[in-house]
Amino acid sequence: MRRARLAADIGGTFTDVVLEDAGQRFAAKVLTTPRAPEDGMLEGIAQVLRSAERTAGDVGVLIHGTTLATNALIERAGARTAFVTTAGFRDVLEMGYEKRYEHYDLNLELPAPLVPRELRFPVAERITARGEVHLPLAEDALLQIAASLRQAQVEAVAVGFLHAYANDAHERRAGEILAAQLPGVALTLSAAVCPEIREYERFSTACANAYVQPLMARYLGRLAEALERLGLRCPLYLMTSGGGLTTLETARRFPVRLIESGPAGGAILSACIARDARLSEVLSFDMGGTTAKICFIGHGRPEQSRKFEVARVWRNLKGSGLPVRVPVTEMVEIGAGGGSIARLDALGRIRVGPQSAGAEPGPVCYRRGGAEPTVTDANVVLGRIDPGAFAGGTLALDRHAAERAVLERIGGRLKLDANWAAAGIGEIVEENMASAARVHAIERGKVAERCTMIAFGGAAPLHAANLAAKLGMTQVLVPLDASVGSAIGFLRAPMAFELVRSFALSEDRFDAARVNRLLEAMAREAQAVVAAGAPGEALETRCAVEMRHAGQGHEIAVPLPDRALAPEDGAALREAYQARYEEQFGLRVADVPVEYLSWSVTVSTAVSAGDPPPAPAPESRAPAPRGRREVFDAASGKKASLPAYWRAELAPGARLAGPALVAEPQTTTLLPAGWSLEVTAAGHLLLTRP
Repeated sequence: MRRARLAADIGGTFTDVVLEDAGQRFAAKVLTTPRAPEDGMLEGIAQVLRSAERTAGDVGVLIHGTTLATNALIERAGARTAFVTTAGFRDVLEMGYEKRYEHYDLNLELPAPLVPRELRFPVAERITARGEVHLPLAEDALLQIAASLRQAQVEAVAVGFLHAYANDAHERRAGEILAAQLPGVALTLSAAVCPEIREYERFSTACANAYVQPLMARYLGRLAEALERLGLRCPLYLMTSGGGLTTLETARRFPVRLIESGPAGGAILSACIARDARLSEVLSFDMGGTTAKICFIGHGRPEQSRKFEVARVWRNLKGSGLPVRVPVTEMVEIGAGGGSIARLDALGRIRVGPQSAGAEPGPVCYRRGGAEPTVTDANVVLGRIDPGAFAGGTLALDRHAAERAVLERIGGRLKLDANWAAAGIGEIVEENMASAARVHAIERGKVAERCTMIAFGGAAPLHAANLAAKLGMTQVLVPLDASVGSAIGFLRAPMAFELVRSFALSEDRFDAARVNRLLEAMAREAQAVVAAGAPGEALETRCAVEMRHAGQGHEIAVPLPDRALAPEDGAALREAYQARYEEQFGLRVADVPVEYLSWSVTVSTAVSAGDPPPAPAPESRAPAPRGRREVFDAASGKKASLPAYWRAELAPGARLAGPALVAEPQTTTLLPAGWSLEVTAAGHLLLTRP
């Protein structure tokens, strides 16, 4: 008998838990408990088990994603970490890219390294870019460094040597010496976590992994013990940033791979819906309590990347954060969630985010000590959220407190009433998200107008139609149980592991035999990791290469054929690269040779191609609304009485015309004037406009 499957997504404001069993789904949304994240998760698990009338012993697998590693990097709450590196390169972490992300800002703030200079230790050694030993490792110096590390009482050590991607022998030997001298101290080798060129990004990734490793190890240990006490003795898998599942042991070794685990689950959900609905171009829009995430889905697969930034220090600008090179779902993430704080700047303009009220103290309407108005407070003031039914009725909201905060902090200074001030907050947060989506589309060579938006997360259905209109889009799909979409995505994710190795080749020296040997070795290593979590399951292997024009500083990933490479494949890879370059930048550079830089292998359990789309549901009559709600309409400047429908009462084929509200236990969909709504055969809400 198939056992129940459980997923838990710990976000900055809410923790979402979903249980699926025998075709039924049960969901819970509880406030995150920042001091002990596992407590909120366990509360949510208990709620869904009660709702499903199941016991812990009925659960066959638990899949988990968490923002704990991300928060530790943002809040600088990780371990006391040291860095051991090649002599002469101690300050690479400080120098970074040696460029300004904001050219004309005289008070530019650069991201501080995770490891202060006094805890960065140089050691004599040198390996060339070809992997040859130029200067042997000074092992005696490592013994002295180990003594200094003991005296400094460090909890973690990262080791990053120059050109270790080409030959990691010195790093491995240094790791052996330090492990013997420093028992109990977490150790990260840069060649193990990121065996790629560009020492700054590799060193930064190694330090980030070491920085969060003790914290995540303790958390995962506490979680395992708590689950054991609850009676959950099923396998526990962790969601990775790249959209695959991994084992507890791999997560402990490489916690940096978990940084974007929650958003990756949402992208997987959108990809599954896109495959099932035969949607070739999709914009995934996930708006929760703390952030909003936007991701493009092409032909049923989220876009992937090898690098991103965490803990940006200024205006969410690229270059103001710490670079991390691990497999990640390509998306833009901005501080625009339900808990994002609204304020006036020095010029009297409304600003929203990136600061968030989070779960503690939360928005003012939560009555948990919050004093700054948020996007959720604005939606309550506008009448879009029913204060008595928020989060399934588990959290009663105080509308009067929200009105006071919006009026005092925003409306009073602008001589606006609470309704207009709240409308301004909503307009600004939607424009912030639209601006981010436009930039992301341009950077990725996408046309947003061609896409169908898939909107999920607790706050997304309230803003999706307005955001789509700003982007010129005409279709929005709100899936079933949209408020817990990322957790549902966890249950659709494959077991997966990706490896990348830098091995530079020029176009005229393409060596198919050597590349095949490299890819085969990488495939065996990745298959061993995946097979440990999915024994006996069929595995898929995908390979790619990052290519660039000679002399360029950025690369484009090109898929490799599903077979061994042959010498004549060089021409085909060049053509594939040129086509992708033209798609992204609008031109071809035909007279410049290309280079092969990094090779990647991704092994995963088989991904379903999607079920055949169900036949369109016959049109059915929409039920009478549950009631009406007074909602402020900025277009007319007046309150309008909108019909409020209960989603569970809308059968497939039901159609509505806006303006209207469609409520469900943990979110509400706003259907503006000029939009229509249809319930698809799969139960999703499809919003369209002319």
